[in-house]
Amino acid sequence: MGIVKIDDELHEDVRRASTVQCRSINAQAEFWMKIGMLAEANPELSFNDIVKQQYETAGVRIPAQAA
Repeated sequence: MGIVKIDDELHEDVRRASTVQCRSINAQAEFWMKIGMLAEANPELSFNDIVKQQYETAGVRIPAQAA
């Protein structure tokens, strides 16, 4: 575990986003960092592609889209 210094305004954004996503502030920040790191490593993928790939890696079944 470590301490990361972030801007107060960004911290407030993380806090607000964490309430919408039902995550702790730390979990929200970790999610954003992980997605950002994956986006930098895979610039051809969209946000949705990255999240879908993470679900598949975790073995989460994604229901087919309704027609």
